[in-house]
Amino acid sequence: MPTPSAPSADDVSQATAILAQVQNYLHTNPPVSDVLALLAVLLDEDTGVPILLGDILRNTARLIAQEAKAESDEIHLIVAGLREAAQEATDLHVLHWDVQRLNHYAVEPTGPSAP
Repeated sequence: MPTPSAPSADDVSQATAILAQVQNYLHTNPPVSDVLALLAVLLDEDTGVPILLGDILRNTARLIAQEAKAESDEIHLIVAGLREAAQEATDLHVLHWDVQRLNHYAVEPTGPSAP
């Protein structure tokens, strides 16, 4: 398997700009069905933002721990903080199930059937 190319800072900036676009879109009060479609992708249990962010933070902590030139309490605190944040981000993947449940409710009739 070939080594993946390194994303540039501009690539990452573009990704965060798209997230900001989603954030701004939500301020326009779009239909919930549209929002749920976006959330399903953002919170996917395998490839969503929480999983990716958690893995990015975990790998960053590992790299810092490996390459730290000097063992110091400050480096240990930074690595521990990254690992803790990684776990917290990854834990958010459970929202995937909430989106699935909301999709179920969105398709159910909400009132008496009209004749």
